[in-house]
Amino acid sequence: MSENKLAADGVETVTILGSGPAGLTAAIYAARANLKPLIVEGEQPGGQLTITSEVENFPGFAEGIMGPELMATCRKQAERFGTRFNVGRVERADLSQRPFTLHFADGRMLKTSTLIIATGASAKWIGLPSEKKFWGKGVSSCATCDGFFFRNLDIAVVGGGDTAMEEATFLTRFAKTVTVIHRRDSFRASKIMQDKAHKNPKIKFVMDTAVEEVMGEKDVQGLKLKNLKTGELSEIKVAGLFVAIGHEPNTGPFRTQLKCTDGGYLVVEPGTTYTNVPGVFAAGDVADHVYRQAVTAAGTGCMAAIDAERFLELEE
Repeated sequence: MSENKLAADGVETVTILGSGPAGLTAAIYAARANLKPLIVEGEQPGGQLTITSEVENFPGFAEGIMGPELMATCRKQAERFGTRFNVGRVERADLSQRPFTLHFADGRMLKTSTLIIATGASAKWIGLPSEKKFWGKGVSSCATCDGFFFRNLDIAVVGGGDTAMEEATFLTRFAKTVTVIHRRDSFRASKIMQDKAHKNPKIKFVMDTAVEEVMGEKDVQGLKLKNLKTGELSEIKVAGLFVAIGHEPNTGPFRTQLKCTDGGYLVVEPGTTYTNVPGVFAAGDVADHVYRQAVTAAGTGCMAAIDAERFLELEE
């Protein structure tokens, strides 16, 4: 392993921002193509899977695998082929000319010929200490990832947009009941999504209400609720809480230079990982607000490395 060593000439060939499934897969492919990639790890090395418990839907692990173990295995694989790692938070970037220049919070600067942005998206949370305490122990932000664990159990979803309606509807495949909790007296979700949820006999609705506390011992056993109009406190028994109030793509340093959606996700050319700036590629949840799965992130990480390799070949 050659950690923290930068390119001898001061300009990296391929720099990858992010060390989740997308970033590590990109590194594996780029390293095997002899591009000597450098991964810059942010404040959460390994991405969201490092704070996820058991992962049962990643191909190749018949009995499932713990999230941190999966990321550690992927990192070792990237290191095996010569990927280097550096730690830092990019505050701003100059993508106006190549080599691109990245400026770090600690004052360092890095130049790179190509850039793969795989910084992911962070789930928005309610902000409760008890919510953090039970993360991975009944509290989740991904129904597709964790719904299977709640077969025939009562669970709750917090949120009022399309994501909340979609998560609640999906979770009825497994749960006994799903209670949707929303702070307002009406939903932001599209009418078609609301109608679908209201027609589902397993879904109940609690309006004008906020979650005050997630209760339990080793795992989630209930929620303390507060009616925001009357101030009345109540409790409900549930085995899980799904927070569906949106995600924030980690694209802050790039939004003025790269084309983004209204929600801040990077826009790529269809069927590729090319952004609007030649030599800059995007992979994983930073450009994907639809699927947000480890396996789809890894797939686009592979694509980004191949796109970068072909981009560089055309310059030779």
